[in-house]
Amino acid sequence: MKGAFAWLTMLVLLGGCASARQTYTADGRAGHALNCSGAARNWGMCYEKAGEICGTKGYVVVNKSGDQGAIASANQYGGFAGTITSRTMIIQCKE
Repeated sequence: MKGAFAWLTMLVLLGGCASARQTYTADGRAGHALNCSGAARNWGMCYEKAGEICGTKGYVVVNKSGDQGAIASANQYGGFAGTITSRTMIIQCKE
């Protein structure tokens, strides 16, 4: 039980804000892949991160996808079940 609690605590602590990495879009231009997945995150965090990256220039959402599923795990000490929420967005800063 202590292991499951420690695992959940770690997920909550890591789930505070959206993450971003630079990428290239289908047209070859630079873009940013944003990830705001998890129960502690939301779409607003992705939009906030996009605003931080592009600033006053603004941005265009090239692709946005989200999905929700379930997860279950068990061992000799007990089990855990929950939902998984995936949210990703690709943006391009306006020039």
